[in-house]
Amino acid sequence: PMRAAPMPPAALPLAQPLAPPPAPPPAPAATEEALPARARLKGQAQNFDRLLSLASESRINAHQMHPLIASLQRFKRNQSSLFAAIERLHDAIVRGDDTGLREKSLLALHQTQPLKQFMVEHLTDVENYERRLLSVSQGMVDEVLALRMRPFRDGVQAFPRMVRDLARSLGKEAVLEISGEDTLVDRDILARMESPLNHLLRNALDHGMETAPERLAAGKPALGTIRLEARHRGGMLSVEISDDGRGVDLEKIRLAVLERKMANPGMAAALSPAELLEFLFLPAFSLKASANQLSGRGVGLDIVHETIRQQNGTVHLASSPGLGFRASITLPLTQSIVRALVVEVQGEAYAIPIVKVEKVLRLPQTAIHTLENKQFFDFKGEHLGLVSAAQVLELGQMDAGPPELAVVVIGRGRQSYALVVDAIRGEQSLAVQALDPIFGKMRDISAAALLDDGEPVLILDVPDLLLSIEKLLHEGGLHQLARPDQSGRRKVKRILVVDDSLTVREMERKLLVARGFEVDLAIDGIDGWNVVRSGDYDLVITDVDMPRMDGIELVTLIKKDLHLYQLPVMIVSYKDRPEDRARGLTAGADYYLTKGSFHDATLLDAVADLIGGAGL
Repeated sequence: PMRAAPMPPAALPLAQPLAPPPAPPPAPAATEEALPARARLKGQAQNFDRLLSLASESRINAHQMHPLIASLQRFKRNQSSLFAAIERLHDAIVRGDDTGLREKSLLALHQTQPLKQFMVEHLTDVENYERRLLSVSQGMVDEVLALRMRPFRDGVQAFPRMVRDLARSLGKEAVLEISGEDTLVDRDILARMESPLNHLLRNALDHGMETAPERLAAGKPALGTIRLEARHRGGMLSVEISDDGRGVDLEKIRLAVLERKMANPGMAAALSPAELLEFLFLPAFSLKASANQLSGRGVGLDIVHETIRQQNGTVHLASSPGLGFRASITLPLTQSIVRALVVEVQGEAYAIPIVKVEKVLRLPQTAIHTLENKQFFDFKGEHLGLVSAAQVLELGQMDAGPPELAVVVIGRGRQSYALVVDAIRGEQSLAVQALDPIFGKMRDISAAALLDDGEPVLILDVPDLLLSIEKLLHEGGLHQLARPDQSGRRKVKRILVVDDSLTVREMERKLLVARGFEVDLAIDGIDGWNVVRSGDYDLVITDVDMPRMDGIELVTLIKKDLHLYQLPVMIVSYKDRPEDRARGLTAGADYYLTKGSFHDATLLDAVADLIGGAGL
């Protein structure tokens, strides 16, 4: 941060004596007094953590009374059935002539009444005790959490003056407006948020805010406004920094992406505003031509992004050219308690922080497609990759799954993946417990906790998990998820379409899916050869001219393979000369269709000629 230059001392009249020398710096003892204070604060924090752990444990113990009460309720129902049987037996005896047996039966019936009353009263007492214990234990947790909470103003009270002074040093006029100062935040999160908020405010002043003449020329007031707002939303802390400056030049970002060769021209042109703004989080990415003390060195927003990520939070940017810029931050209210989605993988429980979960869904296995030997499904108009949680966590191969898969969507934008788990158990609030330092940093794991029933659970580190998924994708080692056809339950015929044209692939896929077929995709001959050997197909439809391996080579390999030689293959090609057709059929193709005469019915009729309808 910039420091104001020291002001020169004012000139003194000659008649006055010289001012006394400045007071000496404080004695070392003053500094040493601060050390015990910091140690006390650290000790208090540790005491709070231990108290929270004990309070959470008492809550878990209270929850563990529920199975006992359920057992007592079952016993009460069985007891009631037994007493009803005794009453029926007594009624039968009363209708008889044996007076002695009648008296004994009546005595037994009277003896059941105190037992029945005892069970009813004491079961009610136990249920009331459970409710009181749950209430007290939850109250303890809430009180301990309240001790950790601080008002938002405690972490931002120095910002208005910093903004005013910094704006003046930049030759600009700006004021900071803060709302939600009474919003309660975990003190640890508040302390760690100071640096990211500082960076964002400085960026707003240096990058976004215009000088007074520029603002007046744009029809704005000379005084720029930066707003900092904090509020609770959906059980999370929402912090928003916005300004009424010039915003971010998106085309400038696009040009910088091209200059740094981060994308080819086609990809860069297709990037949405939200995707372009994500580049600002990359290290060493800056739009300033020259560096100064505040910016242009490529540091700042990457630090903001990383710090917020470490707090299990998210940050999103939005810009309106000429109108302003907005950074929206979402964080958990506390790091001590996390609301999490509990899932099951290979019989083990894992927790995913709710703030990191984009979507939970049940996915029919018939909706799974394959491209480049990777599996995906259509999600909101885009292809979303499927990844086995068991493989990422190194728990082995998933067993053949049910017709519907339990899927958790994590990540955002182009780094979104569908994590396939064995089961979704539901949401729980978990008291976070740090892992023993002896374990070091465990890959993909951030902390641990205990479920309400006392079962231990590991909390997943989602950003780390995304990196592990990217590594698996780069290495090409993703497991194929079990498909219904691989376990003998396939009900429709399956076709592999191999074509390097995205348009042709999608057109053929939609036609075939609409007719009831199951369709997988491959982008060239090499990809098609890898896919066809790993699946069970009824037909292959391939183009001829493709990179790496053309369709003729693919047909030749299929027809020479001991396991695949009987698989029907159709060639769909732009080449319609007799010699091209003869070359394809000589290689072993069962049907040759030219794209020049191609239309919907032609393809579907050819498929029907080769393999019939979609049903098996």
